[in-house]
Order: sequence, then C-alpha cells, then structure tokens
Amino acid sequence: MSKRSIDGSDFAAMALLGADLLQRNVDFVNGLNVFPVPDGDTGTNMNLTMSSGVRELRSKLPSEIGKASEVLSKGLLMGARGNSGVILSQLFRGFSRSLAGLNQAGSAQFAAALQHGVDLAYKAVVKPVEGTILTVAREAAKHAVQQAKRTDDVAALMQEVHAKAQETLNRTPDMLPVLKQVGVVDSGGQGLVLIYEGFVRALISQGATDELELYAMPSEAAPPEEVAVPARADAPTAVLGKPQSAKEPRSAQARLETDKIEFLYDMEFFINRKLGRKNALFFDESAYKNSLAKNGDSILVIAEDDIIKVHVHSRAPGEVLTLSLPYGELTDLHILNMREQHRELLEQEQEQEAADLGIAGYDSAELLAGQTGIVTPPGQVFERAPYGIIAVSMGEGMAEIFLDNDVDTVLSGGQTMNPSTEDFVKAIDSLSADHVFLLPNNGNVILAAEQAAELSERNVTVIPTRTIPQGLAAVLAFKEEESAERNAAWMTGAAEQVLSGQVTKAVRDTEMDGVSVKEGDYIGIVEKAIVVSDADLLSACQRLIESMLKDGGDLLTLLTGEDAEPGKTAELCEWVADNYPELELELQAGGQPLYPYILAVE
Repeated sequence: MSKRSIDGSDFAAMALLGADLLQRNVDFVNGLNVFPVPDGDTGTNMNLTMSSGVRELRSKLPSEIGKASEVLSKGLLMGARGNSGVILSQLFRGFSRSLAGLNQAGSAQFAAALQHGVDLAYKAVVKPVEGTILTVAREAAKHAVQQAKRTDDVAALMQEVHAKAQETLNRTPDMLPVLKQVGVVDSGGQGLVLIYEGFVRALISQGATDELELYAMPSEAAPPEEVAVPARADAPTAVLGKPQSAKEPRSAQARLETDKIEFLYDMEFFINRKLGRKNALFFDESAYKNSLAKNGDSILVIAEDDIIKVHVHSRAPGEVLTLSLPYGELTDLHILNMREQHRELLEQEQEQEAADLGIAGYDSAELLAGQTGIVTPPGQVFERAPYGIIAVSMGEGMAEIFLDNDVDTVLSGGQTMNPSTEDFVKAIDSLSADHVFLLPNNGNVILAAEQAAELSERNVTVIPTRTIPQGLAAVLAFKEEESAERNAAWMTGAAEQVLSGQVTKAVRDTEMDGVSVKEGDYIGIVEKAIVVSDADLLSACQRLIESMLKDGGDLLTLLTGEDAEPGKTAELCEWVADNYPELELELQAGGQPLYPYILAVE
C-alpha cells in the first residue's frame, strides 16, 4: 500500500507492530547477546523498553505524528533498561525531536528523523563500537536519506530501510571479532531489525489505522504472523556438528569467560535534580561522563529537563553513587553483578544439557567430565581449544564417522556438490580453536580449502586429502597433545599411505583409461583411474578389490552407501573372507549417496 505521508495513528500502528515482533522473538535475541558484556538480556531489555513506549501510546493515541513520536519517546526514556534499551530510547528521542510540531511526515521528513535519531544515540554513548545496534541504525538511516530523494512513498522508503538494516546486521560479525568468534550477529541490531520489520508490515497493510485498532487493547485479537528468524545468521551452509556440549554451548554469551567481565557491576538509576538537594551542583555532562569512564564502560547519560538517566558498567559502584549524589536525588536504583549473572547462566546451560541427555540428580563437573572429558574450572569456562578439525563428507553416516573421530564440523560436499570458499571460511570462524585443520577429502575441493585458509585470520592448515579414506586416515593420525607442525606431517603422511577406491554407476558411454564403459554399468575407480566396468554390482566390486590388492595390503575398509543392498554386502564380505583369508576386513555404514561402496586398502 502506497503512503505519501503518515500521521500519528499510522506511526502508532508501526510502533505497536514493531513491539509485537520484538516481543515474539525475545528469547532468540537474548541468545545472540555477546557484546559489550555477557549479560544475555538484550532482547528482554529492548522488549521492556519498547513495551513501556507503546503502553504510553495506547493510553494517549495522538493523531499528530509529532505528538505520537514524542509520547513514544518519553515512554521509552523512562522505561529504558540496559545498554540496548537506552540506545533504543535515544534513537527515538532524536526521531521525535526532528518531527516536533508536525501533523504528518513525508518520506524526506521521516528519513531526516531517522538520521537525527542516530546522531543523538551516538552522542549518548561514550565509546561507540562498530558492529552493534548503532551501526545498523546508522547505515539504515543513511540509506533512508538517500532513498528519500528517489521516492515520496513512505512505505517504499521503510522497506528500503528494513532491507538495509538487515544487510548491515548480516555484516556485523565482520566488524566485531567477538561476534565472529561465536558465530552470531549483533543482538541489539537484530532487535532493531525486528522493530523495523513491524514498521514495514504496518505500512504495507490495507490500513495501518485498522491494524492499530487490533492492537489498541492487549489480547483482543490474534497477533500478526511471527517473523521467520534464522537460528544462526552467519552459520556455514550445510554444516553438521556434534551435539551441543560444554565445548560448544547453546547460547553465544555462554562461550565467554566469567573472569573476562571487567566492569562487573551493571548500574542504572535516575538523578532527579528537583528532589533532595536545593543547591544541586551544575551538571556538566561531559565532565560527568569522563569521571564515570575512569572505572566504567558502556556509559550512557541522558539529561532531559530535570531528570538525568544514567547507565554504566563499573568496577566501583560506590564511586559512581558518590559522584552522582551532588547533582540530585537518586531514584529507581538498580545494581546487578554481571559475573554472578554469568555464573547462573552457565549453570542453567549445564542443567539444560543434562535435561536434554535425560540425566537427573547430577554433579555438573562430573557430568561434563563424563560427557566431554572436560572439567569446567570455576570462573573460567569454554576456553578456546588448541585444535579444531573440519572435514568435507557426504551422507549422514559418513559425517557421524568423522564426528566420532575428533572432527568438530562436517561440511556436506562431494564430487557434484563442492563447498565454497565462503563455506569453509564460515566453518573456520564458527570453531573456537587456536589452530584449524581442513580435510577437503576431494581433489576438486582442495583449492577452495586453500583459498579459505588464506582469507581466514586464524591459523589454518589444509591437509590435501583427495578421498574420504584419506581423510579418515588423516583424522586417525591426529594427536591432540602434539604440535600443529607434527600433526600436519603425520596426517599428510597417513593420508598418502591409503589406496582409495569407489564404485558408482556410469552416466554415459565412454572409453577411458583403456576401459570401455557403458551407461548404467558399475565402474570401479582407484584414486583417479577407472579400472573396472561391469553390469553387475557384485562383480564390479570384486574386480575392483582384486585390482587394489594386487600389490598386497593388510586392511580393507568397506564403507557402504545409501544404495548398498544388505544382501549384496554380505555376499561381498563372504567373498573377501574366502579369497583373502589373511586380510583384515572392516565394514562401516557410510550412507553416502551415488557411491554404493567406498573402499580403502592399507
């Protein structure tokens, strides 16, 4: 629906739908939170802040956009909680100031208001950090100003704003190392994107005022459809991982260490300059912020008439209170110990893990030791592992074999579905390890793996494995206690000692390597050479094994694919036992597509 201008009712509908989408996704946003401290409540704080604002809107419902934005701003300011909530309130505080006195706003005025909100929010933050909600808001507002020159449709403009915000959000892990480390986007930015999506929905509906009527009173009508949000915005495609454990906790904030929370007291309060002190000191905002910064971080100070809103993470809460008292009476004072919160979060993670495993009445350290071999020392958890291993494979069974043998991440791929360089880079970034080994397990994948190693900022070694058997041999040669250089040498050497074979169906007639192949025949391949073509699967496998064992061998590994028939497999194993009685045979279910059997001789 095209809208050349919006009034107070339109804006109220936008705010209400934005608040609703945020509320529906609180847990998701909380789970993303890693910056600036692991308090894990970004979604909750933004939701409570936004709820305070829309509660004011519901009570007044002004028809002018200047008044409506002012009402929302005041509700947000008084209800703002946490760093993210205060930043959100500042975005809309600047927005409302830009629209003051207007009955309606067109696209240019709306865009200018977004930009004014960003300007004010940046001023409120003492140490702005790129890759946060501020960045998302800034890039979206900048884009809005540019697009307003091209369109007078506010609905179309808001769609552009939302798209730009989402695009910027997806790039936040590239701006903030801690986000990339744990594999998430910025939590505050995600919350803002949800709010903007609500704005879009209200504007493109058949009538924003009608939407407002649905939401003017709580629980009177069914809410809008829940927004679809990816579980992990920057995760590699087609990645299979081990079940969640203490090494890879569910929530992003649980991957940080408790002792790393330097400014551990989260403080929020108001300074009321009218109360308590008739001779309150003159308030120098800049000097006050600088004083807080000596022992604090995440500082937000908002002076509105005779009320000063303060948020700070501090090492010395007593100093903060002493510093603030001369300016007026302190009200709505909240002080939380974020290390204590973080310890509780870790305990909840462990309890949830135990519940998922069906274990009751456990000791958390014993449980972790039993499940992962890691005992979590108090105050220091989820440290970066010395090594991580990424392997390329195809089929769930094959992936499980790798995962059961020290591989941390399996990228789905093979001859016809090669993972990209970006897939490797994302997989590397998702691991919390000092040194990462890549096992491409396919000749067509090695270059992409090597390119990813060059692009990554991590220590990465590519073991140039060309087949699945080579990759398995390399993994079995890995030793956790040895150096990266020795491991690389041993893994490469082990891979080179393996002779690999595979059986698959021919897709066309051809003549290759001196073998005449007909479409539909089973072909046996040793490394890169076709050595067998046969209409019968069992015969093709037998002839392939004979070719692979002509120079001898002690161990034959047979990996069955999804098309392997149990009866044929039993016949093949019996044939091997009869014809090679001294040969050790190992049979594993690989579940790989396209190749009924993959073989390895050592």
